[in-house]
Amino acid sequence: MKEAARHILRRPVIGIAAAARTPDGKWVLIRRADTGRWALPGGTLEWGETLRESLTREMEEEAGISGVVPSRVVGVYSRPDRDPRFHGVTVVVLCEVEAPTARPKNPAEILDVALFADADVPELEFGMRDMLDAARRGGDAELE
Repeated sequence: MKEAARHILRRPVIGIAAAARTPDGKWVLIRRADTGRWALPGGTLEWGETLRESLTREMEEEAGISGVVPSRVVGVYSRPDRDPRFHGVTVVVLCEVEAPTARPKNPAEILDVALFADADVPELEFGMRDMLDAARRGGDAELE
C-alpha cells in the first residue's frame, strides 16, 4: 500500500491559471493566505472537470469573477521546482473579465483580490512573472 501511494502521489498535478485582464487593461491578482504574496488566480483540476470548467470555478472562488472569456493558451509550465508543494503542470490562459463583484470564497486560502496596472504589478509567487510576461506578449504558447 505504501509503495502504491508513493507512486500515485509522485505524479504531477494539473492546474490552470488565469492571466485575466479587465476592459481597462488591469490584471487580476489574488493574494495567497499561505505566503501573503500575490499570484495569478487558478488552481488544480478536479476529477471529472474540464480545463474550461476549472478556470470558471477558480475565478469565481478565488477572485469573485463570473463571466470569464478565455481567448488563448499562453503556455504550459511544468518546471518541477516552480512550486515547492508539489510538481505542478500549469496551463495558463489569457482571459477577458469584468472587475470582481464578490470577495474570495475561502479567506483561509485567498486573502484578497485586486486589479493592477502593468506598471504596478507586484512580485508574483511561484515564478508566475514569466507566465504574466507571456500573456503580455499576447499569449505565445510557451512550453516549459
